[in-house]
Amino acid sequence: MIDLYTWTTPNGRKVSILLEELGVPYTAHAIDISKDEQFAPDFLKIAPNNRIPAIVDHDTGIQMMETGAIMMYLADKYGKFQCEGDEYWRMVEWLMWQMGGLGPMLGQTHHFVKYKKGKSAYAEERYSTEALRLYGVLDRRLEGRDHIAGIGRGMYSIADMACWPWVSRFEWQEIDLNAFPNVKDWYMRIAVRPAVQAGYSVPKFTTDVPMP
Repeated sequence: MIDLYTWTTPNGRKVSILLEELGVPYTAHAIDISKDEQFAPDFLKIAPNNRIPAIVDHDTGIQMMETGAIMMYLADKYGKFQCEGDEYWRMVEWLMWQMGGLGPMLGQTHHFVKYKKGKSAYAEERYSTEALRLYGVLDRRLEGRDHIAGIGRGMYSIADMACWPWVSRFEWQEIDLNAFPNVKDWYMRIAVRPAVQAGYSVPKFTTDVPMP
């Protein structure tokens, strides 16, 4: 059994989607970041950086924070949703791209464009411009492909599961997915997966999966 400590954010949804795709038993524990529950002493023991999500794997005794590490651990443990050979490192490359670029930059876009609009024209332009650039990078990567990593047209992997929840907030970013047709096709392909639909509503339902 795995305990998942999470909230309804793109980072949280990465891991709940993976767990649903794996079909393994887990228990979701809501950590309401709007109430600063991530700073509770008990959660700090599991996630020293006070960020969701985090897991405790009671099979192995391992507890872990940071989505990239969690996803690589789970994919390796269950032997699913990871590429092989040279494409393993291509998958890791795009997973790192999400963690170092797509997630942080789109997170800043949410802050300045959705939540603090009008506070800083400079910040709005900076992060909106970077969001468009990153969508362009992903769109070019997906040219002629179904998935981000893997030989041929690619295979569904943790790289897709890491990027998809951030793209699911395209409306918050004021992004027109029609301007990025490869991203749109990829997004829609993943959005209809039952496990993605289920994982999107962990630890609670907020909205249906956004559709362009």
